[in-house]
Amino acid sequence: MRWSLTLGTFFGTAVRIHVTFLLLLAWIGFAAYQRGGIDAVRDSLLFIVAIFTCVVLHEFGHILTARRFGIVSPTITLLPIGGVADMDKMPDKPGQELLIALAGPMVNVVIAIGLVVFLGAVNVSDAIEISDPSAGLLQRLAVVNIFLAVFNLIPAFPMDGGRVLRAALSMWLGKARATRIAAQIGQGFAFLLGFAGLFGNPLLLFIAIFVYIAAAGEAQMTDMFEAARGLKAADAMETSIAAIPRAATVREAIDILLATSQDEFPVVDASSRLSGFLSRSEIVEALRGSEPGGPIAPFVRQETATIGMSENIDEALPKLTAGSAVGVTDQDGRLVGLLTRQSLAEIMMIRDARPDWRFARAHDSRPTVA
Repeated sequence: MRWSLTLGTFFGTAVRIHVTFLLLLAWIGFAAYQRGGIDAVRDSLLFIVAIFTCVVLHEFGHILTARRFGIVSPTITLLPIGGVADMDKMPDKPGQELLIALAGPMVNVVIAIGLVVFLGAVNVSDAIEISDPSAGLLQRLAVVNIFLAVFNLIPAFPMDGGRVLRAALSMWLGKARATRIAAQIGQGFAFLLGFAGLFGNPLLLFIAIFVYIAAAGEAQMTDMFEAARGLKAADAMETSIAAIPRAATVREAIDILLATSQDEFPVVDASSRLSGFLSRSEIVEALRGSEPGGPIAPFVRQETATIGMSENIDEALPKLTAGSAVGVTDQDGRLVGLLTRQSLAEIMMIRDARPDWRFARAHDSRPTVA
């Protein structure tokens, strides 16, 4: 996810924090300073770190449960409404998704119960004032974990409850329809949050916008998975593409950029094998930081995702969500096309228009190398 900073890697999963989470922390710190000065800021920061730890544990509840079903999460991103774990594939069965979705809130329930047992009792009327340090850190943390569990179980995307709802509906309606229903509920919930935020709470407005966008994104991604089901990479790849030779100069890369409206340019070596990508903005940035006659190679992004042309598109979708393009290669490893969000969107439109459409075309083309 863009605008995120990596904090470290734990159990093979990179923990990242979104810049909006940092803005939330700054807002809380500023409010604490106005209320009680440096002492209040120190207490608030300690409380925030404790909450931060509980959110991470919540996400690892999802991650470790998913690993039991062979699903790996390379990263988790902390956001103002919680964390988002990026999984390398979707659960195969509704029952698996149900268990994975419930695992996170259950971690918060266990933490809350553990704190209550440790404290002996919790004065809820005091602890619910989570901004009041006199209530005690552990008491407030117990209440926060209960809130995290309840809030995440709201049956609306992108909360865990939305995934629980989808898993339950999928058993009767199928995943595509279940996702659309859960996403619509999530967007309705976002409108309610936004309306409540109009009455003096700008934070609710911010959360409402995020929930609405996330719900729409979840529905779009599921539609993409459904449209791609059973298709080969060769059926959906773009073949009329401009590739940049790795030995090209910055000037030559600019000439290729000007000749096409392409957003992502594959960079190929002398054997037509993919060695990286360049976006339009990266090519322009290379012109700013180098002489026109200088090599373009130092500016190439080395992270490449590829898929064989005979492989199912399903295998490429997790890679595509992590980047903007996936290279399609032939049996000799040579680049023959690109899978992009745009190409998959076109497949979705074609299948909506004619569900019985069969994709068949010659696959002897090669990308245009200017």
